[in-house]
Amino acid sequence: MASNRIKNQHLLWRAGFGPMAENAASLDDFPTQKLWELLIETSVKKPAKIEVARSLSDGLVKGVGEVIRLEKKSPENKDMKKKRRMENKEGIASLNLMWLDTMINSEAQLREKMSFFWHGHFATRVINSYFQQELLQIIRENALGNFGELLRAVSKSPTMLQFLNNQQNKKGHPNENFAREVMELFTMGRGHYTEDDIKEAARAFTGWGFNMQGEFVFRRQVHDEGNKTVLGKSGPFDGDDILAILLSKKETAQFITRKIYRFLVNENIDESRVKSLADDFYQSGYEILPLLNAIFTSDWFYDEKNIGSKIKSPIELLAGIRRYLPMSLDNDEAQMLFQKVLGQVLFYPPNVAGWPGGTSWIDSTSLMVRLQVPQVYSAKEAISLTPKIDDDLAMGTKMEETVRINRNKAYINRGGAADIEWDLIFKAFEKVKRPGLVEAISLSLIQSPKTVSADIITRFSDESSREAFIKSAVINILSTPEYQMC
Repeated sequence: MASNRIKNQHLLWRAGFGPMAENAASLDDFPTQKLWELLIETSVKKPAKIEVARSLSDGLVKGVGEVIRLEKKSPENKDMKKKRRMENKEGIASLNLMWLDTMINSEAQLREKMSFFWHGHFATRVINSYFQQELLQIIRENALGNFGELLRAVSKSPTMLQFLNNQQNKKGHPNENFAREVMELFTMGRGHYTEDDIKEAARAFTGWGFNMQGEFVFRRQVHDEGNKTVLGKSGPFDGDDILAILLSKKETAQFITRKIYRFLVNENIDESRVKSLADDFYQSGYEILPLLNAIFTSDWFYDEKNIGSKIKSPIELLAGIRRYLPMSLDNDEAQMLFQKVLGQVLFYPPNVAGWPGGTSWIDSTSLMVRLQVPQVYSAKEAISLTPKIDDDLAMGTKMEETVRINRNKAYINRGGAADIEWDLIFKAFEKVKRPGLVEAISLSLIQSPKTVSADIITRFSDESSREAFIKSAVINILSTPEYQMC
């Protein structure tokens, strides 16, 4: 049976981004139920907006307005188009770093963790920083609320409408992209609808678009008002009607619950548990927090088979290290480079299906980088990183992206040092006698049932003083394969 400490750390990793150094000492005795209640309490408040574009000129004109006007391939517009793309890319990079910082430092760990989940569920890639900012706020505000409300708000966001081409969805010329993905990826999942359902649903979504203020608009003049038949129901449906039909299907509750279970509990799905959770989720009218409560207060969530069974995503890994090692970075742009090399850049999912997760996070290159991240932060060594260039991420400007990568690469080669507040970690272990330090540090960092060899950690740690030993032992344990699991 898992100890109280391991249970608490399990909860903090799955319902947040891991423990912090200052609470490491208290996790042995703190009741897990009270810890869960505290996670709820600190996440109830409406989140402040993470803002990088404050006005129309900051975001919209740089993004959609200019892109629409510059889509004409006239030579005189080429340089301006490239400039606008780069400005928006920089805005999204700022949004990325600000949200990552919020994940690390916010008390609202549960809200930010579920926002991270929904960010991958409603995966979009658009070049407009204002649009991405507004979608992120929709997700963060609704992350613990009602899935139906979240679905409707996301579906009407300019980000989603632009990404899946619904701005071009008009009577007589329906665009099926959004209708297809809302069924396949956002609600029911494959196998529960037909091609005819998609075609009819696309007709219902005609007229859904947005204006130059970034507001949803229903353009009645291009909406198909005829009868449609979707999933066995017929009528002169519009987009809201289709979303209501999708929410009326139990398959939607099952699909969402299974995905949440895989994200929070275990990649290996226990179908009987998912069915029970999904039934309650459906009966609640898709209330998210009660579903999370059922998971995190259950005995089975803390079964040993669920602890240390999940490979940390790159964002979870980076956030977790920085939560445990309170630090200030010399250059936050190193965070972007780590994300690129490790394969998960916020706001740039690989496709509309989001990041696959699981074993896809690990290959020979990414594993070596993962193991070196703590060394870079502590300035013990420098590494040279050259990520593959994703042309979507580079916004079609490979030359500019290469320059930026080279600058980051030079920075990483200089060590990428961070100022770590070691006193908080020394305090966490002040009552532990020297012979027990490696075991105590390991217990605070490792969730995997595989133990870290105390002899090996000691052999490669600095024994010149107690403080030096703690520093080097922490970094060495953070650099083990076992730390990659949560």
